[in-house]
This record gives sequence, structure tokens and C-alpha cells, in this order.
Amino acid sequence: MRLKQYRILLPFAVAAIFALILNSCGINSDLMFKTTKKYPYDTIPDVENPEYRLSVNDEINFRLFSNQGFKILDIVSGESNQNQNNNQALNQGNVITYKVEQDSSVKLPIIGKVKLVGLTLDSCENYLEKVYSDYYIEPFVQIRVTNNRVVVFPGSGGDAKVVQLKNNNTTLLEALALAGGLAERGKAKKIKVMRMVEGKREVYLIDLSTIEGLADADMIVQANDYIYVEPVAQISRELLAEIAPILGIITSAAAVVVIIQSFTK
Repeated sequence: MRLKQYRILLPFAVAAIFALILNSCGINSDLMFKTTKKYPYDTIPDVENPEYRLSVNDEINFRLFSNQGFKILDIVSGESNQNQNNNQALNQGNVITYKVEQDSSVKLPIIGKVKLVGLTLDSCENYLEKVYSDYYIEPFVQIRVTNNRVVVFPGSGGDAKVVQLKNNNTTLLEALALAGGLAERGKAKKIKVMRMVEGKREVYLIDLSTIEGLADADMIVQANDYIYVEPVAQISRELLAEIAPILGIITSAAAVVVIIQSFTK
């Protein structure tokens, strides 16, 4: 009799196993950016002199003053000058935003297109002051990036946060803190920073699980960086969640068989 029961349940068991194989592809399907053990990660940029560098699609506030910024002092102190110099291109109340184009250039007044991608803000200001010195007396330039942001995956799987960077020189650790820190499943020893460099997305592996990783934590994040904290795989929990419906089907089938046999005796 038992053999007969097993024969009746065999199709259900085969169907359950087949369904489990089909559903197993859903286990840890929220994991992204997987790499092999021997994946050739790129060399982490030098962090001894960390500074934000202008990137494509950055939006910058550009202000230009003559006479080494003398007009700024006039505005701050409230003084007015009836004989305003026409060389005063912009003032405190008239800030214009410019976008860094895909060809790495910004189209600015008078001088036209200039390539600024890769320059730090200080280098950019110094460079533009030299360029505008052909048109203005002792020009003073101020540059500020207004839209730089990074995407942070804190380690909970597919969840992510877009973090606006109010401080141009925001470190990796600060960006993670702005995103709420590492998620419960996040691996501190396996943080991937993906950055566009000269048209190629470089991938850096950061280990913050030990105090030695603090040096890499001070790297300055750049606009449009992807910061991915790899989650711990939850095989047992997700496998149980996958097979729970199948176990329910088998249990129900077994109950039906028992009921049928009780009526056929």
C-alpha cells in the first residue's frame, strides 16, 4: 500500500522539483554588478591630494570680476559706484549657470568654448583668470558646481539613493553617510566605486572592514560615481521562500491522496 502511495505522489514530487529548478533563478536576483574572483580592478586614484574635478554634465555657477574682485567688496559693504566699469561682467546678484558639454568644454562669454573637464576648481579658476586677462584688468573668477551627485547602493540589494553633493570635496565615507550608511546586508570589505574616466567606466574595490581602509575612505567622489556596497547573499532564506509554495503543494497533494485512500478502503 505504501508503494502505491509513493507512486501516486511521484508525479507531484517530480513537478515540485521541476518548479524548484525553474524558480531557483530568482534567488539573490537583486544582486548587481557581479565580478569574478580574478576580476582586474583598476588602481585606486591617489588620495594624498584629493580634490573634486570637473566632469561632463556638471553645471557650474560662473562669476567674473575685474580688479582682483574689488567689486565684490563694494557689494558686500553696500557701497555704490556711479562710474561702474564696463569690465564688470557679472555681479553678486546675476549668477549665470553653464553646463559642461559632452566634448568636455564649456561655452563662456567672450572667450567661447574652453575645455575644463578634469581640472580642479582652483585650477579652473586660475586658468580662466589667465584667459580673461586678455580682456579685463586683473580678472577674478569664481566657479562652483551646483548639480554634482552620486548614486549609492548601500548593500540591501537593489535599493539605491541619489545623493546630492553640497560639498564639492565630498569623501567616499561622507557619501556613504549621506546615504544612511551601510545596510544590514552590506559587505564593508567589498565596496565597488565605478567612475567614468576618459569615456571608460573604471571600477575600484574598496575595503572598509579594517582601519587600514580609512585611507581609501578619504578618496573624493566625483560626479556620477556609482558606489555599490555588495550585499551578503541570502541563499538559505531566499531558497526557503522559493520552495515554501512548492512544499505547500506537496502537502496538499499528500492530504488529497490520504483522503482518497480513506474512501476507497
